[in-house]
Parts: sequence; C-alpha cells; structure tokens
Amino acid sequence: MPRIATPPEAEALAPPGASHHFRALETLYASAPVNALFPSRLQVVSEGHARIEFTVDERVHHAAGAAHGTIYFKMLDDAAFYAANSLVTDRFLLTTAFNLHFTAPIRSGPVVAEGRWISGRRRVFVAEARLLDGEGEEIGRGTGTFMRSKIPLSGLPGYRPEH
Repeated sequence: MPRIATPPEAEALAPPGASHHFRALETLYASAPVNALFPSRLQVVSEGHARIEFTVDERVHHAAGAAHGTIYFKMLDDAAFYAANSLVTDRFLLTTAFNLHFTAPIRSGPVVAEGRWISGRRRVFVAEARLLDGEGEEIGRGTGTFMRSKIPLSGLPGYRPEH
C-alpha cells in the first residue's frame, strides 16, 4: 500500500492549543528511557494521527535474521497510543489491550508506524496503527484500546507544553 500523505493544513484544523499539546507529547515520547533501546522519532501530525520513524537493523533481529516481534509491537503500540493521547490533554493513557498482525518480515531499512484514532473520547479510546517499510508496503498492523489513567500529563517530567 502507498503511504498516506497528510495535508499540511491538518494541524491547522486542530483545536486551539493543540499544537502545544502535540509538541509536549513528542517531548514526552523522546524522554522515555525505553527509546534509548529503540531509537525513533515521534511526530503527532494532527488530532488523532501520530507517526513514528525508525530504522530496523541487526540489533532488533531474532535468530533467523529478521526484526523480532518486539519492535513491531513497540512501534505499533506507541503510534496508536500517541494518536489516541493526542485527543486527551489532561491525562496519560494506558494500553489495556493490543492485537497485532505480522504481515511481512523485514531485515533492515527505514520503517514508519502510522497511528490513527478510531473511536472513543471519554474513558476508553480505540486506535489502530500500521507499519510501512521503505517502499511503502505494509509489514504489520495492530489495534489497541487505551484507557484514561489517574496520571496527570502535567506531572510527567517529559511533558512540557509550550506557553
């Protein structure tokens, strides 16, 4: 499948202050210690849409020489999670369930995880994500449910909205 292009005006259509929230979520993602193990870059593109860019190499291979499912899960979960959390400005969401489908192996190269919110705006959110290789072909897909936690975003050291 070809990559989905996001119109440049997508963020302009977001609610006022959303851009600050999106940048703060990106900072939060970058501050997570786990991302030292899995170098990647998050972009919250617009409300309900997140994108993570990373590169697969031998550091994340299983014994047969292709990317281990760990990297599929991590990037799909993160992309779906941040797509959902882009709609919530006061609380950190928690993943409560995630279904993962491996559609093709990958040995190396650039990969993009595209997350999109599907439904829910109160307590439970549903979002999906897909992994695209450097040619734009889908290599994985997942759907997750996410729940509001009691953890305020403002209390997390990595979450720093601009003023």
